[in-house]
Amino acid sequence: MTIHNNIKVEGRVQGVFFRVSTQREALKLGLTGFVRNEPDGSVYLEVEGAQEKIDQLTTWIKLGGPPRAEVFNIDCQVAGAKDFKGFQIK
Repeated sequence: MTIHNNIKVEGRVQGVFFRVSTQREALKLGLTGFVRNEPDGSVYLEVEGAQEKIDQLTTWIKLGGPPRAEVFNIDCQVAGAKDFKGFQIK
């Protein structure tokens, strides 16, 4: 079953290769969706796939993501599936 999560990540997550690293991790896990920087300094992503794989991605994010990032807060919301193709950086 495909699950869709909207995720907002706050902390030092811009300018530290967070989007590229998140894309790489999501693709490795077989997830689809996108990741983008937000004007408030956070990173927003929408991700779809198996719940277990999404949990693995959110655990990776909670542990700080890429080496130079510092994650202070992560907010995950379940939403309706959008049937993404691939995983894009916006």
